[in-house]
Amino acid sequence: MARAESKRQGTAKACCLVSEVLEEAGLDRQMARQLRRQVLEGIILLCRWQLERMGEAPGPPRGSGRKARRVKLD
Repeated sequence: MARAESKRQGTAKACCLVSEVLEEAGLDRQMARQLRRQVLEGIILLCRWQLERMGEAPGPPRGSGRKARRVKLD
């Protein structure tokens, strides 16, 4: 009997195991979808912001401003 039970548990699908873990953590399927959607929308917003920054006019040339100091190592 123990062998049959372990075999049955070993064939559980990964999606079922994930659902069980989420339920134990207090997250239902709808909440998980909402969280996933918010995270993905945040990533999209960040990527758009980065693309806008890359498209702007470049700042001052690197030559202006402070120069790097030379450091002697022993």
